Amino acid sequence: MNLLIKSATIFDQTSIHHQKTKDILIENGVITAIENTISNTNNYKEVKLENLHLSQGWFDSSICFGEPGFEERETLANGLQVAAKSGFTHIAVNPNTNPIIDNNTVVTFIKTKSEQHAVNVYPIGALTKNSAGVDLAELYDMQQGGAIAFGDYDHAVENPNLLKIALQYTQSFDGLVLSFPQENKIAGKGIVNEEETQTRLGLKGIPSLAEELQVARDLFLLEYTGGKLHIPTISTAKAVQLIAEAKAKGLQVTCSVAIANLVLTDAKLTEFDTHYKLLPPLRTQTDCDALIAGLKEGVIDFVTSNHNPIDYEFKNIEFDHAQYGSIGLETAFGVLNTIFSTEDVIVLLTQNKTVFKVPTTKIEVGKKAVLTLFNPKENYTFTKKDILSTSKNSCFLNTKIKGKVYGIYNNKQLILTDVNN
Repeated sequence: MNLLIKSATIFDQTSIHHQKTKDILIENGVITAIENTISNTNNYKEVKLENLHLSQGWFDSSICFGEPGFEERETLANGLQVAAKSGFTHIAVNPNTNPIIDNNTVVTFIKTKSEQHAVNVYPIGALTKNSAGVDLAELYDMQQGGAIAFGDYDHAVENPNLLKIALQYTQSFDGLVLSFPQENKIAGKGIVNEEETQTRLGLKGIPSLAEELQVARDLFLLEYTGGKLHIPTISTAKAVQLIAEAKAKGLQVTCSVAIANLVLTDAKLTEFDTHYKLLPPLRTQTDCDALIAGLKEGVIDFVTSNHNPIDYEFKNIEFDHAQYGSIGLETAFGVLNTIFSTEDVIVLLTQNKTVFKVPTTKIEVGKKAVLTLFNPKENYTFTKKDILSTSKNSCFLNTKIKGKVYGIYNNKQLILTDVNN
């Protein structure tokens, strides 16, 4: 698709056009001109939107859909539309499908089913067969098929020797290992953060210690083996400190934080609303503050929506029995934009892609057009009518957020929200 984008303010710190308002001409998927004014002499499709800003395409390192196996939660087709209309051009998809993504066949299915879409999909292969934590899955074979990393999503690697072997083995093909930060024997049957709120409500708690012991163990293993380790969705102040110390030693460790853990605390649990039953659990304001500081200081490498659609019947039940998870793609930008400057938000959503071998494309003439379009100033309350996902389990329902995503341009396709394509 050839396209002329009019009067867009560019947010790209790597570009000479950063924070300048320009017209952008895109021909055959490539940026061919960036000027103050460009005449539409070829009668290309024009994009003119209120307070239009654009940046490099955004990346989310932890996305769950349902397909294959749980299509009632979210199909790949609808999920990718949600991602595009939420501003994401690149997403890493978790292996918690049915069958689990633990072999090349399922990796190929995900890649093939999504290859014609505007959003680039990067499967995360399971680290162990059936994510059961017993035997390593076919890691090299999955990487050859297109898997970018290996982890069992929210299943911790209980056997330290298994993680040791994984870190050693993946070095032969530059693989990235993910290890969910929870020591299950400490977590026990807990379902929420172990703190004052949990005690008052009579719910079983997951202490911060469960996360911190696992992080410390994994970092000791990494120091012993070498290799590359990613710790997804940390949630405690001590975990930030441990990872900062490991990075200071020169270990190849990265980590992420779920957006919900930046802004929501366990005080939300007072009404037993299962929208707030998340893993990792919501913690304290002290933890939120430490996580935000960790992002600002570069200790935490990624923010993620941790998008996890759960169908109604598994959320609209007693809190003890409800499944963990919340959708988050639709609110990712708007929530982040309430706690950081817009420029910082764009950095958070575009930085460190190379950790997952996702390409970075700056906004300049001659480069492929990989763009996210948005308005950073629009304030509104997020309600059910704003949900694009099939499942409606959002922990940010009725939350005031700032910023509207218009959509993306990628792979020669324009996908916009509330605008006729």
